[in-house]
Amino acid sequence: MSVGRQIRAGRGLLRWSAAALAEKAGLTRDTINKIEDDAVQPREGTLKDITRAFDENGVEFTDNFGVRLKPQGIEVLVGPEGLRSFFDGVYEHLREHGGTVFQTGVDENIFSEHLGKYSFVHIKRMMELTQKRHDIKMLSLIKEGDTNFTCSDYAEYRWLPKEMFDPVPFYVYGDSLAIMSFQTIPAPTIVVHNIPAITHAYKKQFETFWNISKEPLKERGQ
Repeated sequence: MSVGRQIRAGRGLLRWSAAALAEKAGLTRDTINKIEDDAVQPREGTLKDITRAFDENGVEFTDNFGVRLKPQGIEVLVGPEGLRSFFDGVYEHLREHGGTVFQTGVDENIFSEHLGKYSFVHIKRMMELTQKRHDIKMLSLIKEGDTNFTCSDYAEYRWLPKEMFDPVPFYVYGDSLAIMSFQTIPAPTIVVHNIPAITHAYKKQFETFWNISKEPLKERGQ
């Protein structure tokens, strides 16, 4: 891999355009394009500006022209205990800061199965919290046709078209992004990180899905 491909791979991790990287590095888009196309070799100062922009947003270059997310601020939670710990973290964040939680890929049946009785504990405390704080919103995208609205007392559900639904949930709250897989053993495996650029990219993706989703109750009433 060349320096140009390394930079392009770094942009891919952050879902940045060449223009976005240029702005953050204080360069022109034309300069970024030429470097990525291996048309020019970047000067030492230029490369420092680019690596600084990546470093500040949680991406680092490695040996042999590699690129990876910086391990700082990344947490991996595993199994039912990890799932409970994750929801504890979301609850504490909302209790302290309020705000909106964006969640997609949700299947309440699977969550209930892995949480057991703890599911009722979490729902109860969330209901109490949202009654005390009115600056909390929960937006949940579920598969079209799914009628399990377990958390409807405090969450707003919408149906995502079946062909667009992916049963790999992700949650965005504050500067945090959590991605889950229920296909691991033990299940689930949850990767939580606090890299604002990536979190923002997933939030924008969620907003796009939300805008094309349907309101379940209206659909059911037709």
